[in-house]
Amino acid sequence: MSVEPAVMSARIKPVPSAKRLITVSGIGLLFDSMDVNLVAYILVAVAAQWHLSPATQGYLSSMGFIGMAVGAALAGLLADRFGRKAVFMWTLLIYSVATGLTAFAWGVGIFYFLRFLVGFGLGGELPVATTYVLESSADDRRGRHVVLLEMFYAFGSLCAALISNLVIPSVGWRVVFLIGAIPALYVLILRRQLPESPRFMSLAERRSMRDAFTTLWAPGVTRSTVVTWVLWFAMNFAFYGMVLWLPSILFLKGYSLVHSLSYTLIMTLAQVPGYLTAAWLVEKWGRKRTLLPAMLCSALAALGFGFAHSTLWLFVFGILVNYFMLGAWAGTYIFTVEQFPTRARASGIGWASGFGRIGAIIAPSLVGLMIGAKIGFGAVFTMFFAMIAIGFLVVWAFGRETLGERLR
Repeated sequence: MSVEPAVMSARIKPVPSAKRLITVSGIGLLFDSMDVNLVAYILVAVAAQWHLSPATQGYLSSMGFIGMAVGAALAGLLADRFGRKAVFMWTLLIYSVATGLTAFAWGVGIFYFLRFLVGFGLGGELPVATTYVLESSADDRRGRHVVLLEMFYAFGSLCAALISNLVIPSVGWRVVFLIGAIPALYVLILRRQLPESPRFMSLAERRSMRDAFTTLWAPGVTRSTVVTWVLWFAMNFAFYGMVLWLPSILFLKGYSLVHSLSYTLIMTLAQVPGYLTAAWLVEKWGRKRTLLPAMLCSALAALGFGFAHSTLWLFVFGILVNYFMLGAWAGTYIFTVEQFPTRARASGIGWASGFGRIGAIIAPSLVGLMIGAKIGFGAVFTMFFAMIAIGFLVVWAFGRETLGERLR
């Protein structure tokens, strides 16, 4: 009689409780979000100190997303080959150290390089953490767990806003990056707290990285690959094009630096209820049925923000953009990660995320060029409306609902 099942069973450690699973994994995402959102606030101060043009600001924002694109695709393949936990920790460590070093950047060139490294680690960590939580959760709660995990991203946005409001005006932007390096210490906690994903450990064989990528284009999977790639491109283009420029846009509209940061903080508060709403709806309505209305409302709110001419309406539409966009992001993660079989799940969401980062690379630079060319904010946000609408139509027409399905 074969002893393989017994050996395999011995290798699988008990799954942590839902609270510990989400909290320990989520704090990693919190630090990730804090880092990427800090750049939106820091660019305002860096541009003033180094006399950067709007186009250069856009390029600096885009450099981090180039790293994220590479990191997401590579980390997904590595996680399907060597495990979720190890890749989760290494990507977290890479971006944390690079963030701390950015505090000592002496010019634009080294800033570009370090932002690439930060993006590489950040891009790799996000899809791997999502895969880990999904595979470690019960079928009837996995959707809610993934969305609650992603909610930590909103907490990270709030931390970034608070740190920027308290630190940048008083002691400058460099100290902010030193604070962002704290997650490096958190890797030690992750090593002790998290067992490997039970689904990954139960695989009969480890597929090569090439096989994992090939699976994404196998019969029955190709449509999911194409739909998720388009979805992630649209979401990244719109979200990062808006969020990374939001403080600068308010500044360009005539608000002071302090007011621009404070107003953005207030708008960012709407991200948390956006996630909480999605966490409830994904198990009631479904993944696709939650994602589509959130995308449609995000597109309309973006259009409203672009044509708002008073502080009141900027607030209203800024809050709505943050609320619905984060609800849409929550739906995007759970919709994507359930589209792929276990043997290529991290690769599936990793490559969708990586391809989507191309949108995040293009959007900040394009917005900088448009602002530099004196193109109005109405036209800029109409562009975001159109991009979200494209993603909406593709998911609506070709996306597959996965509520109630067993993981493959």
